[in-house]
Amino acid sequence: MTRDNLTKAQRRKNMQHIKAKDTSIEVRLRKALWNKGYRYRKNYDKLPGKPDIALTKYKVAIFCDSEFFHGKDWEVLKPRLEKSNNS
Repeated sequence: MTRDNLTKAQRRKNMQHIKAKDTSIEVRLRKALWNKGYRYRKNYDKLPGKPDIALTKYKVAIFCDSEFFHGKDWEVLKPRLEKSNNS
């Protein structure tokens, strides 16, 4: 288990400010799709995983995951994770 560098209160405040809907990546993608003439559904709950954008006409689901959870500072984080996993 990795040790958290933040206190419980700091971590809680940090996590409260993470948006689940209408992130900047999602909004930019939706605007681009709309301008190209694609119509979509936002946070479509009739599909598994509740995709951020669903193009129902084309049977396409899009999940907009930012670097916050997927790869931010990976080269910096990797050695720390390897060290904690080996101990």
